Amino acid sequence: MRTKSSNKKKINIITLGCSKNVYDSEVLMGQLKANGKDVVYEDKGDIVVINTCGFIDNAKEESINTILEYVDMKKQGLVEKVFVTGCLSERYKPDLVSEIPDVDQYFGTRDLPVLLKHLGADYRHELVGERLTTTPKHYAYLKISEGCDRPCTFCAIPLMRGKHTSTSIENLVKEARNLAKNGVKELILIAQDLTFYGLDLYRKRALGDLLKELVKVEGIEWIRLHYAFPTGFPEDVLDIIKQEPKICNYIDIPLQHINNDILKRMKRGTTHEKTNDLLAKFRDKVPGMAIRTTLIVGFPGETEAYFQELKAWVKEQRFDRLGCFTYSHEENTGAFIYEDDIPTEVKERRVEEIMEIQQQISFEINQQKIGKVYRCLFDRKEGAYFVGRTEFDSPDVDNTVLVSAENTYIGVGDFVNVKITVADDFDLYGEVVD
Repeated sequence: MRTKSSNKKKINIITLGCSKNVYDSEVLMGQLKANGKDVVYEDKGDIVVINTCGFIDNAKEESINTILEYVDMKKQGLVEKVFVTGCLSERYKPDLVSEIPDVDQYFGTRDLPVLLKHLGADYRHELVGERLTTTPKHYAYLKISEGCDRPCTFCAIPLMRGKHTSTSIENLVKEARNLAKNGVKELILIAQDLTFYGLDLYRKRALGDLLKELVKVEGIEWIRLHYAFPTGFPEDVLDIIKQEPKICNYIDIPLQHINNDILKRMKRGTTHEKTNDLLAKFRDKVPGMAIRTTLIVGFPGETEAYFQELKAWVKEQRFDRLGCFTYSHEENTGAFIYEDDIPTEVKERRVEEIMEIQQQISFEINQQKIGKVYRCLFDRKEGAYFVGRTEFDSPDVDNTVLVSAENTYIGVGDFVNVKITVADDFDLYGEVVD
């Protein structure tokens, strides 16, 4: 057993899963710091809080392995206490208590005040909008709502996050100002469904109203939209994107599939034709907009013909960015009543085929950027290169712009104009220009 040199315990926050979990961990850390606690992020600590993901099988496995790792460290005397929070804990708490009883306490996704109590801290309401960011200083996530009211049959998010709850425009603007004051230049708006924003508070879709207020925040230069839902998309948002230079010509809109039978089984509330019409509106109203989407292959009932329709559609639409995942059969979701009838190897082959198509599309799009100049925001230095992004790229998931560090210096968080000289499948190379 190690000895303690101080009575002040260091609290280590571990985050697994999506950007929404990152945001929640940052709020927790902000509360702990305001209570005078010594808090670190994914470092060494006496007390460990694991913010888990429970979305699909791989994420659940990673969360469980992380819990077991820290429980073992507790048994060895390397940490004193282990607390578990987040989506996995919300969804499977009784099972976790039974199977991993050495965890000191399990908490759900909306148990922040109770978790803080167990950490010897009080929830402070006056800290709305304040948090300890873990992303690079120049960009931050802004979670505009919690939960989801959509009925998608493949998704367990409503089971873990509850019903949709919007944060008020007033509080979001306050949070954005705090972030800008601390050096944030790019806001990445996140929610389970951006397009539903405001219906509970304002009785209308108010994403456009929110954007009009956020662009007024001094110091914020880029605003990026993540996770929009296609059904009921508020088209006034497209006009605002086009009119407001601070809003990136970029949108992340997970479409999941295009075959009408699969869309119906998924309860997406749309069709092949309606989806194409929406994409055409995006491109018509905001020329040059980068569209990122996510697809699911191997959903129950996805025949080879349905998959070929999806492939043909991907080739036709030529998305700027695309991610593809295999269907995960999740208990208590609407699709659990269906037989998970697509073999794993078929699902994986279909992912590979989609991504091969997208790799070629991305290469062709990138080739067209050679010789052009883009305003780029630089995130880090990595090896021999400074690594940045255009407004068409979100951190961690999209393309990067690399500038040789041999004869050039670029500060992290700086905006710089870069002329593209070389392009490959997913990265651009360039040189700084005035």
